[in-house]
Amino acid sequence: MSTENANTTPPPATVQILGKVPNAPVPDNPEATTVVITLPPGSPGNPPHRHTGPGFGYVVKGEMIFELEGEPERVLKAGEAFWEPGGDVIHYQGANNLADGETVYMATILGVPGQPVVIPVSAEELEARKDRRAPRP
Repeated sequence: MSTENANTTPPPATVQILGKVPNAPVPDNPEATTVVITLPPGSPGNPPHRHTGPGFGYVVKGEMIFELEGEPERVLKAGEAFWEPGGDVIHYQGANNLADGETVYMATILGVPGQPVVIPVSAEELEARKDRRAPRP
C-alpha cells in the first residue's frame, strides 16, 4: 500500500434520485421480490400481465419499450428508472427495443405474499379492456 495518499480522504459518495412515488399503493405485509430480466435482441418480453403490488425498476443496459394500461408506450434507455402501480393495471409491454443487442433491466415488486410475481392477462380480458389502452404509434 502506498503511503503517498495515506492522509487523503476519498470524495463522498453521490446519490441520484431517479424517481419518487408518493403514497404508492403497497399491499399489507408486502413481499419484496427483486428480479433481473435479460431480453435478447428483438424480444417482446412477457405477454400482457399484472402484478399484485407496485414495481420499481431500472434499465441497466440497452433500451426497453415500456407500456402500462392508460399510458402511451415509451422507450426507456440504460440509466432510466420506471415504476408501475400494480394491482388492476395491465402491464402491456416490457420489450427490447434493440434488434441487435440485449436489454437488461431490474425490478423490485412489492406484492401480496404467496401470489405469483407475474399474473398473465387473458385474451378475453384484453379485448374487454381495449378502450383503456393508449393509442399506439
